[in-house]
Amino acid sequence: MTMTKQTVSPGENPLDYALLKRLCQAFGPSGSEEEVSSLIREAVSPYCDRLETDSMGNLLALRHGNGKKIMVAAHMDEIGLMVTHIDEKGFLRFTAVGAVRIFDLPYRRVRLKNGRGGTIGLEKLEKISDIALSKLYIDIGVSSRAQAEENVRVGDMLVFVGDYEELGSRVMSKALDDRIGCFVAIEALKRTKSEQELAFAFTVQEELGARGARVAAFALSPDLGLAVDATSTGDTPEAPRMDVRLGAGVGIKVLDHSLVTPPRIKRWMAATAENRGIDYQWEVLEKGGTDSGAIHLTKGGIPAGTVSIPMRRVHSPSEMVDRHDVEAAVALLSALLEENDGI
Repeated sequence: MTMTKQTVSPGENPLDYALLKRLCQAFGPSGSEEEVSSLIREAVSPYCDRLETDSMGNLLALRHGNGKKIMVAAHMDEIGLMVTHIDEKGFLRFTAVGAVRIFDLPYRRVRLKNGRGGTIGLEKLEKISDIALSKLYIDIGVSSRAQAEENVRVGDMLVFVGDYEELGSRVMSKALDDRIGCFVAIEALKRTKSEQELAFAFTVQEELGARGARVAAFALSPDLGLAVDATSTGDTPEAPRMDVRLGAGVGIKVLDHSLVTPPRIKRWMAATAENRGIDYQWEVLEKGGTDSGAIHLTKGGIPAGTVSIPMRRVHSPSEMVDRHDVEAAVALLSALLEENDGI
């Protein structure tokens, strides 16, 4: 699909947080990202030269240019659950899709793609430490297997329910990981004046090991990769020690479980932020990874970095970000796409 691209000036329009709400509330667990992809396709089509969907389901928004090819990756999928069994009373057994914390699950509300809601119940336990997926079930408000099968089948997926709310400068919702990264990428694509060849990959199945990014990076073979993803914070009571907090600016990743950022990439990202007056903070994440982990190991190796958005309660239905950090992330990503000589 080919189209004529447009751009908007940074001061011309504020960020479209109504789009972020639609993205977050869309249904999109790993492997079922179509609803999210459709929203992004509509949002980016005026700002790129070509749109493609590959065999994995990654949405690729491509803009022609004369310089190096830069890949920007943000994943569309969210963590979720999959039905494994329906018992005679209509209760559902399930498995996790992505890094779901078992202790967070009891009494959470969930939703099927068809809109049917439910809640997670817990069998009687002798000790709370006995909690396991095998002790949990989903109640969708029916009385029999036959009634349940009018709404759900084994293999169907569910996502957590978490309304989108704006709390002053803060935004809270389910699936901000990583719809916020998709949102930042969309807004940067709209604003950047880059003359480089740009390949924005809105990827699938990141929560299952960056599968979509691995395929997209191999096909695109970029000169440079940038992931845009959420990171944890250390600014809540009794939080693990981490020097990232909400409202202090965009994160520049130093290390996570999947990537040690090359020194020249870190220096370039920090210098660009300083030159543009963008607030930033160094990010060291001791667990987890991003699409950049897959990108930098593709083919003979691709230099890669990560633009991180600080987030409280990652992988919960109540994830929270700060608008200042989001806007700093958009500004930094836009600038990185424009100022990359020597990288």
